[in-house]
Amino acid sequence: MKLYLNEISSAASRVRIALALKGLAVETQSIGILGAHAESHQDDYLKINPQGLVPALLAENGSLITQSLAIIEYLDELQPEPPLLPRGLLERAAARSIAMAIASEIHALLTPRIGLHLAATLGVDAQATADWNRHWTAEGLGAVERLLADNRRGAFAIGNEPCIADIFLFPQAIGARRLGIDLERWPHITDIIARLGTLPSFAENAPAPRK
Repeated sequence: MKLYLNEISSAASRVRIALALKGLAVETQSIGILGAHAESHQDDYLKINPQGLVPALLAENGSLITQSLAIIEYLDELQPEPPLLPRGLLERAAARSIAMAIASEIHALLTPRIGLHLAATLGVDAQATADWNRHWTAEGLGAVERLLADNRRGAFAIGNEPCIADIFLFPQAIGARRLGIDLERWPHITDIIARLGTLPSFAENAPAPRK
């Protein structure tokens, strides 16, 4: 398998964490994602992934899998142990709900292409873009905190083992701190991130800071 990624990408960080939890090794290729002329926008990469996004996984048979949630669930089915989804039906639904709240409601508004579009069409400068990112991150994590308050039954997001909800939460929380957001306002998130930070699979695969 081959994983196309970028070290600053929180979406790619999710997949790297999942691979580490599974003990799976894959070939990797870093793809530049910043700027209007980034490698991810070039024809060579668009031939691989027409979305021009990372992560993207080439399976062993050459099939392309895009979107971190789809990649992680593929890995979970490919190698079932340790499971990345809880055993119980309602617990699996809760884990997916938290993962999608992060992927669809927070991360989707913060990607580099969103920043480029804001600058190009509305003249939004870097400070205003950072304010935009902080606003949607804080609003989204506040909602995730409420979901955790309703669903948390253990040391981590859903139970006593890290699952897909934790895999999505950890990189987003790291990104929030780098935006200057104090996580202490959300006690469940603060506690979970502190626990996850002690696990090498998470700590060693956190998104790298932007240079």
